[in-house]
Amino acid sequence: MPESTRPVLAASTAVFREGRVLLARRGQNPSRGLWTLPGGRVEPGETLAQAATREVMEEVGVACHVLGVAGALDIIQRDPSGALAAHFVVVSHAARWVAFEPAVGPEAAEVGWFLPTALPEETTPGLAGIVEAAFLLARGADAPDAA
Repeated sequence: MPESTRPVLAASTAVFREGRVLLARRGQNPSRGLWTLPGGRVEPGETLAQAATREVMEEVGVACHVLGVAGALDIIQRDPSGALAAHFVVVSHAARWVAFEPAVGPEAAEVGWFLPTALPEETTPGLAGIVEAAFLLARGADAPDAA
């Protein structure tokens, strides 16, 4: 298998603020034009949580606090002939917004805060399930400890 089609480890983050999740409409491929969580490749020597936090800042300019892993997805893309074009293993996190307003850039053509139950129609595959799992994780982190 060529190096370019080896599975690539990536991290994404569902950042929550006042009950809404931050999504970005992709400005570049892969998945150009689709709404998704900010994310990208894990760099050598970087933990998943560090990558998740860094990617949110790089893509949309938001500082966040990672709460935990919400799930993982395989993003497998094929060319028109059916040959493997790309394979990303994306570990998605739940996080709480800390600071800064989201901004567009080269990777995020548009940004917005959405209710987890009212996501846009044009999303990356599996996004709704990841957002739901992340929301439950974030809500649990906000719950007072049982005494």
